[in-house]
Amino acid sequence: MANRHDATGPVVVITGASAGVGRATARDFAARGARIGLLARGRDGLAGARQDVERLGGKALAIPTDVADAGQVEAAAAAVEAEFGPIDIWVNNAMTSVFSPVRELQEEEVRRVTEVIYLGTVHGTMAALRRMYPRDAGAIVQVGSALAYRSIPLQAAYCGAKHAILGFTASLRCELLHEHSRVRVTMVQMPALNTPQFGWVRSRLPHRAQPVPPIFQPEVAARAIVYAALHPRRREHFVGGSTVRAIEGNKLAAGLLDRYLGRTGYRAQQTGQPETPGRPDNLFEPLPGDRGAHGSFDARAHSHSAQWWLASHPAVPAAAAAGAGLLLAWVSRRAAERRPRVARRLSSRAA
Repeated sequence: MANRHDATGPVVVITGASAGVGRATARDFAARGARIGLLARGRDGLAGARQDVERLGGKALAIPTDVADAGQVEAAAAAVEAEFGPIDIWVNNAMTSVFSPVRELQEEEVRRVTEVIYLGTVHGTMAALRRMYPRDAGAIVQVGSALAYRSIPLQAAYCGAKHAILGFTASLRCELLHEHSRVRVTMVQMPALNTPQFGWVRSRLPHRAQPVPPIFQPEVAARAIVYAALHPRRREHFVGGSTVRAIEGNKLAAGLLDRYLGRTGYRAQQTGQPETPGRPDNLFEPLPGDRGAHGSFDARAHSHSAQWWLASHPAVPAAAAAGAGLLLAWVSRRAAERRPRVARRLSSRAA
């Protein structure tokens, strides 16, 4: 049996790796032969993620970890390096949420969401930096959201935490530039995704929660995360036309969007099916079972994003623009060549 250290792929750590975007990202990296530290709370989902990685040709170390606890994150980072060697890529993806009007939120709920999403990202980033900075190499990918720029109703705790990651990451990026460090940090802003979160996060909505359409499969997000990890010089990556529209629209007309979302944001985040009051959720403790990468919206989810394909293939629009420029130049030149001939014909007719 080959030793795990014999693998040649990058060493990657993914938080929130047991389900959803993290699970899909682990599969994508595994197909590239990566050695992956899988961090999450749920042991069943971690076991499934490890099996996925090894089936696809990667190597996996599953470490039950609550990213809200800095000590657990640091211990997991040390375990990954002891098993696989220096960490090349760290993906901060762990999340939880509460669907609720602000006036009904409990303080401990907001604290928990903030600890998992924001402080979990801080803990992961700092654990990665402690290892990458002395080596002057490595990439940190923060999994963000269009909601890091444009908040929506009923998800105040989640939106606030994603906004905080945006601010934290911008500060870190400036510091790395000041220090001429070759450690890179980038953020990937995601659209609505078909992940299991809508069936396991805490909710006070009268109907079951859903992602705001258009909805994309988690593999779209995974491809973007892997691309960002391999192209970390770009400060941000926007995934999906809906993400671009939300971010750019907020810059131009935030007040109008406030009123629009006040009218439409409640209905857009709920299906027609009633919610089950008091159902189990994963806010404070993981739920048993392996839920995989996909949620319950496969029939409505897109497996590709034309916007992201173009964004991740910059040579294509550049080539198209160059081609258009050459065509325009040719047309202009032909028109210029024709003008004297036309003028001579007109002169001869007039004579």
